[in-house]
Amino acid sequence: MNISDINGCVTLRNNVKMPYLGLGVFKAGEGDEVINAVTFALQSGYRHIDTATLYENEKGVGTAIRQSNVKREEVFVTTKVWNSDQGYDSTLKAFDRSLKELGFDYIDLYLIHWPVKGKYKDTWRALEKIYKQGRAKAIGVSNFLKHQLLDLMATAEIVPMVNQMEFHPYLLQQELINFCAGHGIQYEAWGPLLQGRITEDENLKQLAQKYHKDVAQVVLRWDLQKGVVTIPKSVTPDRIISNSQLFDFELSPEDMSLIDRLDKGLRFGADPDDFNF
Repeated sequence: MNISDINGCVTLRNNVKMPYLGLGVFKAGEGDEVINAVTFALQSGYRHIDTATLYENEKGVGTAIRQSNVKREEVFVTTKVWNSDQGYDSTLKAFDRSLKELGFDYIDLYLIHWPVKGKYKDTWRALEKIYKQGRAKAIGVSNFLKHQLLDLMATAEIVPMVNQMEFHPYLLQQELINFCAGHGIQYEAWGPLLQGRITEDENLKQLAQKYHKDVAQVVLRWDLQKGVVTIPKSVTPDRIISNSQLFDFELSPEDMSLIDRLDKGLRFGADPDDFNF
């Protein structure tokens, strides 16, 4: 990954450009809260917004983008099919609903939100159809472990272009990162800051002092230097700006390794092998 500025991108396997830094809107309230957050992010230079059917704020995301002075084709928008909508026909219907909510005629990246056993293969067939129709510029998955990816790829026509995973200094899953890299699947982080809890780590506090940055900035820079696309969530203008100030410093190889060693295999979200929603 060539890290340059907030406009920098990774190139997915199908040559689609995906900005490596974006704004997540999980738990951002529909209406003014999400509209204001997305509007401010776009004004601040962000060009990647990540939402999902589950978040119930696709309408606000679409409103903010349409009302901005940024062209639609310049904003990379991700949304996801929720578990209760999985299956072939129901996924196609869910995609249509998301398009209607967003007010768009295409989505840049459409993801399977979780690997619902017995359904995700049919769901993937629907995503392949959507992709072939050109209504999604790229398709991928979220929360898929190696064995689930292998199972999906055994019958898929198209290999997922992205795998969005819980990823932070306490949950590295380097083997999964390596597997995805080996198959041309871009790794993407959700929950990179542990909803703010990562700021209490003493090792990271020391690194923040060393680089004259805050802990969140150090962690997000680590994400990028690991080649991982990252979408920190915030609705606060100051934090939205701060989370994008990652391009005037570089972590040394030694400090990258130090952060890697904080890995505890600790999940704060659900286990992709054991979830009940």
